[in-house]
Amino acid sequence: MFDKVVLLSEGSPIYYGSVSAALEYFSSIGFSTSMTVNPADLLLDLANGIGPDFIHSVEQVESTEQEQKSVKDALISAYEKNISTRLKAELCNSDVNSGMNAKEPSARNDKSEQWCTSWWHQFKVLLQRGVRERRYEAFNRLRIFQVISVAVLGGLLWWHTPASHISDRIALLFFFSVFWGFYPLYNAVFTFPQERRILIKERSSGMYRLSSYFLARTFGDLPLELALPTAFVFIIYWMGGLKPDPVTFILSLLVVLYNVLVSQSLGLAIGAILMDVKQATTLASVTTLVFLIAGGYYVQQIPAFIVWLKYLSYSYYCYKLLLGVQYKEDDYYECSKGVWCRVGDLPAIKSMGLSHMWIDVSIMALMLVGYRLIAYMALHRVRLR
Repeated sequence: MFDKVVLLSEGSPIYYGSVSAALEYFSSIGFSTSMTVNPADLLLDLANGIGPDFIHSVEQVESTEQEQKSVKDALISAYEKNISTRLKAELCNSDVNSGMNAKEPSARNDKSEQWCTSWWHQFKVLLQRGVRERRYEAFNRLRIFQVISVAVLGGLLWWHTPASHISDRIALLFFFSVFWGFYPLYNAVFTFPQERRILIKERSSGMYRLSSYFLARTFGDLPLELALPTAFVFIIYWMGGLKPDPVTFILSLLVVLYNVLVSQSLGLAIGAILMDVKQATTLASVTTLVFLIAGGYYVQQIPAFIVWLKYLSYSYYCYKLLLGVQYKEDDYYECSKGVWCRVGDLPAIKSMGLSHMWIDVSIMALMLVGYRLIAYMALHRVRLR
């Protein structure tokens, strides 16, 4: 009835091949029986970890969990040794559309492994799969309601803030950097811990390279993760009465999106290193609180022995860039009725400084690339078995 059969034990393959050769294969690896049994029953027993020696007494005595586990481990190990390598070679030879086969070090041994599909093909398939899977998660009603409601509420609280109320405008800019510095981070922390089992299973079977998976995940998240912050800025920027200039608005939007990518990178790195949701969220909460305090708004004169903390905070650089987009040091505002003061003399801005913005952009770029490299290297350490 069947030409070939695939036998799985708890999701791991233990046999693939013709039906007629199944019993002969299991006999060759030490799972033979002298009794005449139904081949289907024998295969099901083996998949459940019940060896042939126990077949005659299954109704009387059940195999212990330890015995079943040892049988399953032996079958999986035999499959990897006898069938897996041969099967991959056959698939590679029969794939006429794969183009040039690439090589990447195997996570299980030091030998190079041939891939049946090109890197680009793996990237495209993983990208399409990722977008289809995560688009509903990224744009679910609860998440949209959360972001839009915060934007509208914030816009009402800062409704058309006058230019003379510069402290309120500065607070709004800091709110930009904080909200879109922490919200993407907490979402990204869950990414790799939740996908760990799937990643291990698919990579252990040689389905794709880690680099193709990681870059597909990175590029697939861009439109999903940047849509909501764009809508957020569109709403609260104009409601809050910030500088009504299209160029200033676009630059402010780009700074916020830049901040989103950096914070997401840190979240991916934390999740990839710890690979545990509870530990990752704990570390993320501590990190965000430190970055919040050292962001340059709450504490303007940080003691010299700990001032280095603010230079680790991407919120600090985002806040400074937003200030630099909105104001120049030589701008003036009405600090009291009929009295105009220089923006650069305001303590909140003087402590930050509005010069050398390209340095802040460069540092955030290093954070963006560095955090993602850390995440990639951490994923390399994940054991496939």
